[in-house]
Amino acid sequence: MESYHSLLQASSQLQSTLQQVTVPISLKEVGGFIEKQVAYLSGGRGEDSSVIITLPECSAFSDIPEEALAKVFTYLTLIPRKRQPGVKFIIILDRRLDTWPSIKTALARISASFPGNLHLVLVLRPTSFFHRTVTDIGFRFSQEDFMLKMPVVMLSSVTDLLRYIEENQLTSEFGGTLDYCHSDWIVLRTAIESFAMTVKDIAHLLQNFGTEVAETDLPNETKNTECLLESQTNKYRKLKDAIRTVSKEGCHLLSNLQTSDKGDSHWDVRLDTETVHRLLAQLREMESAFDGFFEKHHMKLHQYLQLLRFEQSFQEMEMCLEHLQTQEKDLLSSVDSLPRAEQALKKMDTLWSSALDVMSRAQIIILHGHQLSANHHYAMALIMQRCNELRHCCDTLNVALKSKHTALLQAHQLLLCLGQAQTWCDDGAYLLASQVGNKYQSKEGAQSALKDIENFLQGAPSVLSSGPEIVAIEYEAILTPQLQSQIQKTFEKYATVQQMIQNRQNCLKKLADKHIRPVQLVAPRAENSPRSKSPLFSPKNSDGLKFTFDLSLPGKRTSKKAIHSRKIEVIHDYQESRSCLSYSVEGEDSPDVLKRRVMRELIETERIYVEELLSVLLGYRAEMENPALSGLLPPEIVSTRDILFGNLHEIYNFHSRVFLQDLEGCLESPEAVGACFLERKECFQMYESYCHNKPHSDALWKKFSQCTFFQECQKKLEHKLGLDSYLLKPVQRLTKYQLLLKELLKNCSTESEGTSDLQEALVAMLDLVKSVNDSMHQTAITGYELCELGRMLLQGSFSVWISHKKGATRMKEFARFKPMQRHMFLYEKALLFCKRREEHGDASDKTPSYSFKHCLKMTAVGITENVKGDVKKFEIWYSGREEVYVIQAPTPEVKTTWLNELRKILTNQQKLLREEAHQHGPLCEHVQLESKQQRASVSSEDTESGRSSPDQHSSSPKQQNRRSWPGAHHAAEAAEEWSGHGDPFHLSDSEGATLLTLLPGRYVALSDCPENGTKSVAIKSGDIIQLKHEEKPELWLVKNLSMQTEGLMSTASVQSVLMCCQRGQTSRLGEPATLKMRKLSTP
Repeated sequence: MESYHSLLQASSQLQSTLQQVTVPISLKEVGGFIEKQVAYLSGGRGEDSSVIITLPECSAFSDIPEEALAKVFTYLTLIPRKRQPGVKFIIILDRRLDTWPSIKTALARISASFPGNLHLVLVLRPTSFFHRTVTDIGFRFSQEDFMLKMPVVMLSSVTDLLRYIEENQLTSEFGGTLDYCHSDWIVLRTAIESFAMTVKDIAHLLQNFGTEVAETDLPNETKNTECLLESQTNKYRKLKDAIRTVSKEGCHLLSNLQTSDKGDSHWDVRLDTETVHRLLAQLREMESAFDGFFEKHHMKLHQYLQLLRFEQSFQEMEMCLEHLQTQEKDLLSSVDSLPRAEQALKKMDTLWSSALDVMSRAQIIILHGHQLSANHHYAMALIMQRCNELRHCCDTLNVALKSKHTALLQAHQLLLCLGQAQTWCDDGAYLLASQVGNKYQSKEGAQSALKDIENFLQGAPSVLSSGPEIVAIEYEAILTPQLQSQIQKTFEKYATVQQMIQNRQNCLKKLADKHIRPVQLVAPRAENSPRSKSPLFSPKNSDGLKFTFDLSLPGKRTSKKAIHSRKIEVIHDYQESRSCLSYSVEGEDSPDVLKRRVMRELIETERIYVEELLSVLLGYRAEMENPALSGLLPPEIVSTRDILFGNLHEIYNFHSRVFLQDLEGCLESPEAVGACFLERKECFQMYESYCHNKPHSDALWKKFSQCTFFQECQKKLEHKLGLDSYLLKPVQRLTKYQLLLKELLKNCSTESEGTSDLQEALVAMLDLVKSVNDSMHQTAITGYELCELGRMLLQGSFSVWISHKKGATRMKEFARFKPMQRHMFLYEKALLFCKRREEHGDASDKTPSYSFKHCLKMTAVGITENVKGDVKKFEIWYSGREEVYVIQAPTPEVKTTWLNELRKILTNQQKLLREEAHQHGPLCEHVQLESKQQRASVSSEDTESGRSSPDQHSSSPKQQNRRSWPGAHHAAEAAEEWSGHGDPFHLSDSEGATLLTLLPGRYVALSDCPENGTKSVAIKSGDIIQLKHEEKPELWLVKNLSMQTEGLMSTASVQSVLMCCQRGQTSRLGEPATLKMRKLSTP
């Protein structure tokens, strides 16, 4: 409205100016008589600056109507009167060729029609003798009549005219020098009046348009608003064009006036120039006000249109999200069969794909809303509210979909595992049923049957290795009564089959044993009676016969009283038409046997692994070169096959040509396999490249998995699983090695040869798996250049609370109750905080990325190991607790792992700083400390009392201390400038406690001490403090120079603030430990 008022004010000023400079009668109304030169303004001036109006000789003067003559006189007098109110006029009546009656008539008409202040009428009488005489006589008799109405002077010649008017104010026809062109005067006068009228019309249009715009109601529909905006914009552009045209016309007129101006005596051109100047200035002011008004209106209308579009997009997106939420609620999360689980997962994938598309569009709308707010939209509050509502709906839908998808995946996995377990049990029963016959009663047949059973047992599903209780706990989140029943039935079936297999193995092992003694019948029958004729073998007799014999251990003599003898019982059950052999063994397999068994498993699985890799390379990659199948292969696969298979050929060459032979050479000496792994340690780095390429390979496979080429190759190879399952084998094999190495280590004694190599090999393989995993996470970091950070040590997800020392209390409280989920990367020189994001895939196949948030340099980091109320929390503080990060680990074990690595980094930094300090000179003094028990070289700060406890292990769980490690920059301050003037601290050892004798001076605090009482003082790590004097025994007066506070502190508190033991140099019983503190000065 303010701009509209400015426009109205500018329009009012322009209207006022127009009224001042324009005449009511236009030249068009009297144009015919002006052009006939009945009268004209030559621009000359007489006495008292009187304006001269000239009436030249005109034969038709008497024929001019009175009304027309009055308009002519009014028009000619109004022009100077508008410029100079009250001006006088002089009329020159040229009648040198006329008669007295005509002169008398002209004077009478002038007297009756002239509207201005007539100062003088100068009449040039006729030049002929007769007419001049008649004129003199007639004027003498009529002089008194004329003089009463107006002053009239009768002149005989032009020379007499010069007595009243100067020569330079008279035109050439009266013997003067004033340059006057009547046609030019008419052109300029017409142009001035036309310009003034045009300006007046423009002002009226601008005012009307402004009123129309201001009073127009905004429509509620986007289309109508667009039409209104377009219509008003077009009108504005037309008015702008008109203003430019008028301004151009005025400038051209002004230029002509300036060209015609030859002095003050020329038609009053100077006054016309000022008039045009004034009109142009007023026009520019009104144009500026009009531009400002329409610019604000246009911006408001445009923002209103943006708001309508945003509201429309918001409503459409809200409906889409509500529809997706309805679909998500209708989707079942609990299923009791594998087909239903697969069907639900397909629906979930479809829903997730739609949700991703909708949420991505919602993010675009939210981003658009933030852009509108950043551009200072007048409805910023409403837009941000809509953005928050959309974000909340998206987050709610995302969480619900993820939760339901996770539940369905777990249910599908459980049902799949149970189905595999039941199938395996059925196959086991079929295997036992197929081993009935005479060929399995021989030694070779029994060995073959045992081998078949062992091979079958190796393929047992992993779920059967756990009990039903463990499975129920693992899948507790999705467990239903139906699933619980299926788990129970599966494990009952497994127990039955397992018992059958154990019985069969016992019988077959007896038959396969080389040292089997002759079977002696436990029956009162003749020993030589043939079985075929013995009634004891008839099915009509008892349910079964028992044969008992002794089997001695290999390498030992058989003795009836041998302690380690094995008693084997063989029972033949003929009623069921099959054999059921059982034996009981006293004792267990030796460690050597178990090691060889693990070694055989390692070699056999290695051979299978090599064969599977070869089948993939020959059956898929090589077939891409087969012309017969080239028509089934998309061109994109041919160009990207190196991405699909990665460096699988390198892995195959290494295992088939090198590593398999190495393993086979260790069959008889399993302990040597550790050296084999260590020797080939560098070769295993090729798995890192393969794993890095695996996400790209999976994306390519997902795109072309239904290709006919792959289906034909799978049929030729008779593979039950697709190519993607075999491309996963290298990743699975890499994790299998460390499991087999662990099994070998379980059966190796500590002193045996090769155990250390096995341990190192296990560590190397675990490090390789961790390195591959960590590097894959590290490559997903975005928004930060990973350079000069050192080696990555740990990574993991945590809940994080952040508080700032100078922040508002409200923000601290908000941070305390609203943890952030952050993925932390620990390097040797820095700690990165990132936010995990799911990208690059649909709901079932997403790869995570990590958006960079914070970076903490380890040189300015300190830690507090324990936080009250949660054993999984610890603190990382930065720059002397300017920033404090409360970290909650997933488990206490994860917390311990991170604290160990952080302590190592801080300890190494302190060692480096101490070494640098020693290299630069004796900057510090060492104080020896003796202790009866080993103490951790870290200051401990109790959460409540603030007292230090150097021995962490001696405290009870209820008195658990809060252990704090200062950062390296604090340690650097402590090593910068050590006092060399005597020993400021004197140590004594009493009852295992560390006591320091303090002296007044300035020091740097190396740990925190909270305020304890009204007269105490709070100290932060890094503060400069001054010990003034000992106020009372065990009570010091301390001034915190950094905070400008002063108070009392106990001697124990001062000692805890000024002491900082380095970890790794703690003293044992009778050994000194180095204590470090910084004394700035002594008083």
